[in-house]
Amino acid sequence: MKRPLLSTLTVALASATMFGSGATSAQTLNLAFADPLSSLDPQLNNYAGDRSVDLHFWDLLVENHDNVLAPGLATSWKAIGNDTWEFKLRRDVKWQDGTPFTANDVIYSYQRARSVPGTVATFAGYLRTISSVTAPDPDTLIIKTNIPTPDLPLNLTSVHIVSKHVGEKSSSEDYNAGRAMVGSGPYKFVSYTPGDRVVMTRNDAYWGPKPIWDKVNYRYVSNAAARTAALLSGDVDAIDKVSVSDLPRLRQSPKVSVFAYPGLRVMLLQPSFHPGPNPYITDNAGKPLPNNPLLDVRVRRALSLAINRPAITDRILQGAATVANQWMPAKTFGYNPDVKDIPDDPAQAKKLLAEAGFPDGFQLTLSVPNDRYPQAPETAQAVAQFWTRIGVKTKVEVMPWATYASRANKNEFAVSMIAWGNGTGEASYALVNVLCTVDAKKGIGASNWGRYSNPAVDHALDAATAEFDPAKREAILRQAVKVVSDDVGVIPLYHYENVWAAKKGLKVTPAVSDRTTAMMVTRSGS
Repeated sequence: MKRPLLSTLTVALASATMFGSGATSAQTLNLAFADPLSSLDPQLNNYAGDRSVDLHFWDLLVENHDNVLAPGLATSWKAIGNDTWEFKLRRDVKWQDGTPFTANDVIYSYQRARSVPGTVATFAGYLRTISSVTAPDPDTLIIKTNIPTPDLPLNLTSVHIVSKHVGEKSSSEDYNAGRAMVGSGPYKFVSYTPGDRVVMTRNDAYWGPKPIWDKVNYRYVSNAAARTAALLSGDVDAIDKVSVSDLPRLRQSPKVSVFAYPGLRVMLLQPSFHPGPNPYITDNAGKPLPNNPLLDVRVRRALSLAINRPAITDRILQGAATVANQWMPAKTFGYNPDVKDIPDDPAQAKKLLAEAGFPDGFQLTLSVPNDRYPQAPETAQAVAQFWTRIGVKTKVEVMPWATYASRANKNEFAVSMIAWGNGTGEASYALVNVLCTVDAKKGIGASNWGRYSNPAVDHALDAATAEFDPAKREAILRQAVKVVSDDVGVIPLYHYENVWAAKKGLKVTPAVSDRTTAMMVTRSGS
């Protein structure tokens, strides 16, 4: 696999007053993070904030270090047939209550992760090809798949292993309350205050590299300005998702170091493919249209052509993003170099609208969360202006993530925004979650909020999943990119840059995707 880039996301509203005063001890890390946390249950929701927290307490069978596979709870793995994988397990792992880790924990975890009650962003898609998981002996795990699955180890880097003896008698609420927080990871759970922080201490019995911090205060601060202020005042040691407007100030400060990396995360607009009327799509008099105009590819293409992407990345993202013409950035696995940049062409956009039967346009509402993605509301306002100039008079509806995610997941909006992290570093990750036809039983399409459905895309996902030859697999993924691009299944805008900042004397080294963990923060020279 080609070595891809890293990624970024999130931002919103909070207050610097949530920080207490007092100096940080040499062995305590205060880390302010931007992504909201839905639960401490590591198998409930595939959200960025949840997954960053999970990495402190829970392990994976296979780990993903900067998109390179590495041993986790499995020391080695190999395919022993087109539909069978063998994993050798570690013998030196114990749960934090002293109970030995066994193959039964993995078997239980992969059963549980398929159907956790209350999930709105399931992990089941990563397990969709698994037909059985067995343990012929205490050190060996055999996973059989219902189709050849060459990327099974990569898929498993997204599903945390929980303890069977605790998990089988616990609900998601038990994890949130701390009763089920018996992990095997580098940190032990101390406390959780929803909307505020998670407190943890180092697990000295951890089987892997020992983290340098005795204690971690992992604080949720949605507002970028509040995170910056806390870092500059010394209330926290490191922050993530640095606002582009704060970058010059931070880079000039003698107290702070900035760590910026190219990103995988792409900002996408998802048109609704729901047939019939939609209250967020009306004629120019405000009356709901009888049919959804977004079902016409000419309308979707017109909306895409109307957007001046360089203007957005330059003026709103201030250079901390790159223009996107597809969901993966250049030089990553599955990126299609034959897909050209999308021009800013309002004249052609107006022509396409007229051909589709809307010479005078129509009215539309673009929905966006205000506490999730950096500069998302500002981006939405810019897009609304670009669409209005071609006759699609656009309003922007802004709401908190908790409300937004629930409604977007039900396909209530006309057009929604999602910043997709491409966490595995290759193109199939978005196919599974964002672009394939929604199938709850298979756990696929969990973030396909617009309900886009294209048989050619579904076929490409099936073919890529079963293809062992990397060159052939990449060719399949590239063709899927072209299909989605031609069909305007989603409207790509830009790829974020990933930016952290920390006190002088500390450094931040990314691990994978845009996760933020205490393990990434070390002392300079260590």
